[in-house]
Amino acid sequence: MRDLDEFTVTDEALEQMARTKNPRLKEIMDAAVRHLHAFARDVNLTPEEWLTGIQFLTQVGHACTPLRQEFILLSDVLGLSAVVNALHDKKARELGSQSSLLGPFYREGAPLLPMGAQIVETPTVEEIVIYGKITDNDGTPLPNALIQVWQTSERGGYDLQERQGESMDMRGNFMTGADGAYHFRTVRPLGYSIPMDGPVGTMVVSQGRHGMRPSHIHCLIGAEGHRELVTALYFGDDPNIDSDTVFGVSQALVVEAKDDPASPIPGLRAVHYDFRLAKAAPGESGRVGADPTKLMKAAE
Repeated sequence: MRDLDEFTVTDEALEQMARTKNPRLKEIMDAAVRHLHAFARDVNLTPEEWLTGIQFLTQVGHACTPLRQEFILLSDVLGLSAVVNALHDKKARELGSQSSLLGPFYREGAPLLPMGAQIVETPTVEEIVIYGKITDNDGTPLPNALIQVWQTSERGGYDLQERQGESMDMRGNFMTGADGAYHFRTVRPLGYSIPMDGPVGTMVVSQGRHGMRPSHIHCLIGAEGHRELVTALYFGDDPNIDSDTVFGVSQALVVEAKDDPASPIPGLRAVHYDFRLAKAAPGESGRVGADPTKLMKAAE
């Protein structure tokens, strides 16, 4: 037995975990312990501050429900989701269109709609059309590609917020035909604040941040034999386009709704965007995020 100090306790912890059978689990936990211990030493963490951190994480857990994933929100505002997303992209055999964050409001089971349908049940502002093609990296159209889209309303709320999860709105799934083309009608979503009524919102306020996300439409696109694409289209005239609180915007995803003679629905302002899917490596998968209901069921 030896007396431990703030440095030797790290070695002792790693030694106790050395028999971990899963090599990847061992790698991750070894690094987590080293970095957490180094963090505590670096900031000279006090017992009171440590307890405050424990209380904060406890509050984050309590805020999670089948309709709200506060831990994903925490990961997003700390930029961790963006880092994991970038690392995931870096491991791809090839890159297709630029990816973005899935976010905490994705839901499985949105309705499969006919091409050109309106995804907003009762639009109260000008309709716009989003259209383009889904292709591989060589430009070959991908038939039977599934594009899932979701967004806020013109008031800045998702259906999970405006309808408390009782029904779906501002969501839709579309299947491409032989030409790989897609198009749907919607309204310009309003940029919005992340939920500020929970522990993550309190943290953001304490950091002097605005907590706003610029106007955007989420897209999740998949096709047989190709890498699933999680991305979003961001409207460039939003005042928060350069300061997204979850670090999801990239220049390649910035769009504008404008008059477009090539639009499949004449008379509506349009956003034209073609998505490219990369070929998938065997067994490749992984989204940075999930449907909140799936995470809650997995935890039961």
